[in-house]
Amino acid sequence: MAESLQQERDPWLPPRWVIRTAWLAHRFLYRVTGGRRGLAQPTIGGRFGMLRLRTVGRHTGRERIAILGYREDGRNLTTLAMNGWAAPEPAWLLNLLACPDVSVDLKDGARAVRGRIAEGEERVRLWAEWQAYRGYGNDLDGYARMRSTRVAVVVLEPRIADEGPIGS
Repeated sequence: MAESLQQERDPWLPPRWVIRTAWLAHRFLYRVTGGRRGLAQPTIGGRFGMLRLRTVGRHTGRERIAILGYREDGRNLTTLAMNGWAAPEPAWLLNLLACPDVSVDLKDGARAVRGRIAEGEERVRLWAEWQAYRGYGNDLDGYARMRSTRVAVVVLEPRIADEGPIGS
């Protein structure tokens, strides 16, 4: 009985093929518009922004790109490693953990950043801030329950200019 009540409270997700098709369509939109569409800045108290994360494939050594939702936390950017709420960790997170010096493309240009997973009080604070964003219909915890592992909150910190060029 408790399990059926839990299932009734979990948010609805479209089938996995719909989620994957939306990701492909978003990347296609970015590509065909030459980057004029597909990225956005977050709005204060409203929606999260969209960025392009450029990682290095941990097996191939080739550039890998993912378009992700983000929000700002001072000079840092934060995102959630949720893989469309599916069980496995997203490939971009595994790549970032293997090589944390990455770059992001934002609406206003590129930035060199270093990625890490938020822990402890920082994670609790950032999770609460993500819960306040409208994109999850005030049920971020409900979506998170759909995964078998805890959703990582990823912090992208600016790299100091002399640490290397963007994309290095």
